[in-house]
Amino acid sequence: TVMGVSPTPPALGRWFCHVIPLAVFTLLLLYTSVRLFHDRPLVLPAPETQQASLWELKPPSPSPVLTALLRFTSGVLTGCRPGMQSCNPEGPLPSQIGPELRPLVVPEKEEPPCLGPQGMLGRMMSPFLACMSPEGDVDLAQYLAGWRELLRFLTPLGSVFAFATSEALSKVTALEARVHGPDASHYTSLVTMATWERQAGLLDRPGTQPGSRTLLLLHRALRWSQLCLHRVATGTLGGPDAGVQCGDAYSTALAPHHPWLIRQAARLALLALPSRGRLLQLACPGAREADARVALARAARVLEDVYNRTQGLLAAHGLLQLA
Repeated sequence: TVMGVSPTPPALGRWFCHVIPLAVFTLLLLYTSVRLFHDRPLVLPAPETQQASLWELKPPSPSPVLTALLRFTSGVLTGCRPGMQSCNPEGPLPSQIGPELRPLVVPEKEEPPCLGPQGMLGRMMSPFLACMSPEGDVDLAQYLAGWRELLRFLTPLGSVFAFATSEALSKVTALEARVHGPDASHYTSLVTMATWERQAGLLDRPGTQPGSRTLLLLHRALRWSQLCLHRVATGTLGGPDAGVQCGDAYSTALAPHHPWLIRQAARLALLALPSRGRLLQLACPGAREADARVALARAARVLEDVYNRTQGLLAAHGLLQLA
């Protein structure tokens, strides 16, 4: 015994000498195995029904636990934690706009009822549009149907238009008799009528009233109607009223073809024309003035298209000097 401490038995000392190196070796082996397992994913054998080449090209997906662990560690390294705005995950972000903030789909503004199939202007525009064939001709039946609707619109304006409506109505009736008469096959369109009447000698025969001349007179009246409606629709507030504007339209379209007495009577009658507001209400009942103006301008544009088509055909067939 040295200083009261007994010496270690020889057997116990030899046991420690063997155990300590073995423990160190075991810890090293365990540490190496863990590192290898972490750095290299576990590869399981492929099923018998799956080809080995395909399995090699498509490694197995990591387990959910490992995926969650990798996401957590990646988030820790990049600062992407729940609730932090500095996180920028890959892929599109979900919409952050609430339903009340998303753009609303605004329906198109409805047209005034007067432009619909049952409206005054709609019933007039429909046959006039239909009379212009894709081949560049004018269908006479549809043209006259449009004139019928135009007269229905002008008649309620009062006796002020009697000089125009009564004359136009007689001409529409006379031309309809030809369109539906025994020679109807020659009066299907303006071109067929003009061609046949010229070949038959009806344009130069004294005492005859060919359909081409009747159409020419209606054509001039249509120009006056178009100018009148257009100027009423587009006239400025505080400017000339409807009577003055339609009087100017008469001077442009019809007065050069009327004798002096008729011109004076027409100008006096036009001075008694209802106001612009009244005309707009008759054209588009129940609509606001701005909407009625737009609707009437559109109808006038259709009449202008028909007039231009007819004017070109009459000129091409030498019919503008018939009356």
